[in-house]
Amino acid sequence: MTATILLTGFGPFPGAPSNPTGPLVAELARRRYGSLRHVRRVTHVFPTSYAAVDRELPALLARERPDILVMFGLAPHTRHVRIETQARNALSGKVADASGHLPADRVIVAEGRAVLSLRVPAQRLVAAVRRTGISAAASRDAGAYLCNYLCWRAAEAVERDGVPRLVAFVHVPSPQGPRMRVASVQAPRARRRYRPHSRTRPPITFADLIRTGEAIVLAALAAPPTRR
Repeated sequence: MTATILLTGFGPFPGAPSNPTGPLVAELARRRYGSLRHVRRVTHVFPTSYAAVDRELPALLARERPDILVMFGLAPHTRHVRIETQARNALSGKVADASGHLPADRVIVAEGRAVLSLRVPAQRLVAAVRRTGISAAASRDAGAYLCNYLCWRAAEAVERDGVPRLVAFVHVPSPQGPRMRVASVQAPRARRRYRPHSRTRPPITFADLIRTGEAIVLAALAAPPTRR
């Protein structure tokens, strides 16, 4: 039976004129693996706006009915990969979205719960990333911007409809190095040694992000159903 995995990224936003998560999910969908021949991969890049998430996420979930949803977002000021475990009922009143909209409210749902948990095997995904030599950790704070907002809406969908069976949000650092055409990128097979406390850890490259994304996709597909 064919499984469906939905991979999403975001477009540019104020302060980040280039967002690697769109090219990343496109590259992950193009790659061929024998173990994924029965997996249908669908990608989507959200414009970085609240209205786009509200409009496009429900339509995607209804149309594609994914078994697994893996969302990627950019965290420019972090140095490691973060597997988010929950969404906060919070909105930023400091940074407008890419359409120029600045929320007037400070919460997503008035009088709602403070947090919604994501249906994600966080430690399994963290371990998969670390095996590639990239630093990773579970996180309980997805911020108060569009990444957190998408997490919240995805968690709501799971509570309402029961699917997808796994929902993960992955915050990635800004990759360093010259800009590369995604089609020509080949992720190196050599693994870096994981040093969680190293102060000399080399900066993450786009090829590292591809390797990270591959590890997360394969680990998510192999994960047993998450009980809530």
